[in-house]
Amino acid sequence: MAEEKLPENLKTEDVKISDVKISVEEMAQAGLHLGHRTSKVHPKMKEYISGERSGVHMIDLEKTAEKLKGALDFIGKIVSEGKVLLLVGTKPQIKNIARQTAIDCEIPYVVERWLGGTFTNFLTLKRRVDYFKDLEKKKESGELMKYTKKERADFDKEIKDLAIKFGGIKNLERIPDAVFVLDMRRDDLAVKEARKKNVVIIGVADTNIDPTIADFPIPANDDAISSVKYILEKLKETILKAKSVK
Repeated sequence: MAEEKLPENLKTEDVKISDVKISVEEMAQAGLHLGHRTSKVHPKMKEYISGERSGVHMIDLEKTAEKLKGALDFIGKIVSEGKVLLLVGTKPQIKNIARQTAIDCEIPYVVERWLGGTFTNFLTLKRRVDYFKDLEKKKESGELMKYTKKERADFDKEIKDLAIKFGGIKNLERIPDAVFVLDMRRDDLAVKEARKKNVVIIGVADTNIDPTIADFPIPANDDAISSVKYILEKLKETILKAKSVK
């Protein structure tokens, strides 16, 4: 799927092999191999499953390593070319580490609810973001001091609410080139909008997910914090290395 969708200058065969170390042993310790109960398996995930234990599917970490390397190679390439990657991780237990990873990497992110139309109605979203940024600027410059105490309190509340919605994407000037989705079931709307707008999708695919909805699926546990943290650490290492050689 990826090869049909990517521009010519982003073909995966042109990507240099990432020097980010991927360890099957470390992935096992982080629980990347632990899937869902066998009754919840998606048929298209069967090629990534190595067996089962106590009614739970085990993901083949050799295949995970291969897919993760491919995704990181692609990410390193687009970042080194100055293209934009958006990180999406709204699951409560992972959103804080997703936010911090994005901040450390200086990439846009969504860790609260995905707003419908973020991609498919981007210009309308951009107007709201610009309004939010203008309010922030007016508060910082003291321009809002001319209003009454109640009006200033209302502005403060509005800024706080808008920051929750738009804080991670306030510097997003256009639809990103790629999106990294940490839970493609929870954030299925982000995946659907990305597909409509031809945004390349990198996504963690647990055993209950259709991996073919992503251009770069990464078969792995998307529930355990340790699993997602491992993937995010490799993402951060890749992005920071790519930016250092731009």
